[in-house]
Amino acid sequence: MKDKSPSLLSDVWREACRHIDIGQSTQTITALLGRHTPLSRALVRQVEPVRSCVDTVAVGQVLASPGRQPGDGVSDPHPRADARGSPAEDARGLMPHVRTDCSAAEMEKVLAWCRRGRIAHRGKPGQRSVPWETILPSGVEGDVIAGPLHLRNGHFGVLVLIADASAAFDEHHAALMQVLLEPFSVALDNDHQLRELATLREAAEAEKQSLLTRLGREKLGDTIVGGDSGLRGVMDRVELVARSDVPVLIFGETGSGKELVARAIHTRSSRRAAAFIRVNCGAIPPELIDSQLFGHERGAFTGAVETRKGWFERADGGTLLLDEIGELPLAAQVRLLRILQDGWLERVGGHQPIGVDVRIVAATHRDLAAMVAGGRFREDLWYRIAVFPIVLPPLRERRDDIPELARHFATRAATRFGLYCAMPSPEDLELLKSYAWPGNVRELAAVIDRAAILGDGKRLEVAKSLGVATVPAAAELGAADRREAPPAPSAPAGIVPLDAVVRQHIEAALAATKGRIEGRYGAAALLRINPHTLRARMRKLGIDWGRFRAD
Repeated sequence: MKDKSPSLLSDVWREACRHIDIGQSTQTITALLGRHTPLSRALVRQVEPVRSCVDTVAVGQVLASPGRQPGDGVSDPHPRADARGSPAEDARGLMPHVRTDCSAAEMEKVLAWCRRGRIAHRGKPGQRSVPWETILPSGVEGDVIAGPLHLRNGHFGVLVLIADASAAFDEHHAALMQVLLEPFSVALDNDHQLRELATLREAAEAEKQSLLTRLGREKLGDTIVGGDSGLRGVMDRVELVARSDVPVLIFGETGSGKELVARAIHTRSSRRAAAFIRVNCGAIPPELIDSQLFGHERGAFTGAVETRKGWFERADGGTLLLDEIGELPLAAQVRLLRILQDGWLERVGGHQPIGVDVRIVAATHRDLAAMVAGGRFREDLWYRIAVFPIVLPPLRERRDDIPELARHFATRAATRFGLYCAMPSPEDLELLKSYAWPGNVRELAAVIDRAAILGDGKRLEVAKSLGVATVPAAAELGAADRREAPPAPSAPAGIVPLDAVVRQHIEAALAATKGRIEGRYGAAALLRINPHTLRARMRKLGIDWGRFRAD
């Protein structure tokens, strides 16, 4: 066996690194060892201090070949399973107790033995400090050699070799056990990391499903409803420009889906594996624009306690959506133009140019051409970002998409709020198609959400959600409100003032959130507006949110 040890060790290492599953590697290595030793079974056990147990994670069994007698040290290196199943399953069947529970004191003995790193041979002198009753499963008979396995994360395992009933191990087998510890430690360490990755993958999948539920979606990715009808021309232009890296300027009214189109450009481009970052230029205070877009160095200004990357650096290699680009001050427009021209930026307080590779997609609801003529937007920046313009039609110009959009948002609302999935009736669809939709698709989504809440999971209360005269809240309007905002002559009968619709929408959100305004489950998050904006609107409309709070 001495002459064959180098070749045998090479074969053992190959099998230990060849299989991703430790059960497979243990079985194939056991079959190899059975050709040179009186081995019957091999066990790989994991020491679990937190659970106070030693658990068997892999079993290898030497299956008898036609020419082998018990104890002759010869076996088929690649055994086949019999009718009962795989060799590992047969071996586990011979080990009724694969987990050995122990006390804290017994676990400390096991850990102390593992730290010493000594091979133990049951029945030999000097074995009193070896906790055999813990490192071995109950019922193991015959000659046994055991050795500790050391993992990279500080955990331990145990390798157990069990001889045939009519044979015994000698000092050469004990020496072989010593060199087997390292490949088995690697195999157990790989298995341990594999199980950790599986746990993380399961947690990530659960988090993804939870996020999809909160967003009211069934899968990741943005759905563009109407891509084959009202938005067909837009999607044709998206497909055309996505393959290149030229800047894109998206025009569209508020709520028409500009960000959705920008994401579609990104996901169809060669940059889809990198980041897509949206920046609302109108929401950044003027004094923080440079820091937010270009980053800052530590100590650049009061409060800059650490170096911070800006949005351009974070989007390096990907796509940066500059939403409401018309809100950028002229000074910031100059620095943005330099990045578009040269591909370099400097952080606030920094002196080292930083190269970035970012595709720019800009979006606005403003008339930038008129702003250029009025001197409120730089002409040279306009020519840089408007290389490929895309114009999004408002919802009122693609009314044929409203039924499909309504059904899509009804399904999403049912998922988000845990309600029965009620679809809009033909009467509901006609009512929706007759509305002007000043807030476009975003307003339609809010109306369907409100209709689902008002319907309490039984139906969609589209009429109430739109604010027609059958809504009880309409009777509570003051005479001054009615005089200030009379119904438009061309509007359908029963349409109430816009403030009444907004009032009812906010009250429905407050009722759904039990008067909570801020936080993940507050009314502001449900309505997708800033909590301070929501409070201002409630004060303007005279809404007392205290009456919606739960006692």
